[in-house]
Amino acid sequence: MADHSGKDILSSDVEIKGSIKFQKELLIDGKVEGEINSDGVLTIGENADIRGEIKTKSITVFGKVQGNITVGERCELKSRCTLQGDLKAARLVIEEGATFIGKSEVTTSGAKVGGANSRPEIVRDDAPAAPAKAAFGR
Repeated sequence: MADHSGKDILSSDVEIKGSIKFQKELLIDGKVEGEINSDGVLTIGENADIRGEIKTKSITVFGKVQGNITVGERCELKSRCTLQGDLKAARLVIEEGATFIGKSEVTTSGAKVGGANSRPEIVRDDAPAAPAKAAFGR
């Protein structure tokens, strides 16, 4: 597993009901029912089960999320994750095997004009012959 120095961790045996706010980096591997708000970097671990709205600078999803995600920069949906909800991000990466049920909107709102991320883009991290299980739109 990656080095988590400087990153706050909510382990898999933690259950939270209510809103979460954090500053820099947070790894959630437990159950959360409620809103998550931050200008930082959020990682949803493979054991995580999140039910609620997420608003962060960037997010990487390995586990389950049921709710809308809004990120100013990058959203990465990893191969065995499940996202049920709408997604708004400046940059979206979807790995093969990810399940995404909802609408996606790629925006430039979080990107600096003229910067490296000034163009919205969707990156599909799989071969065209093996598309990810994704139902775009409802």
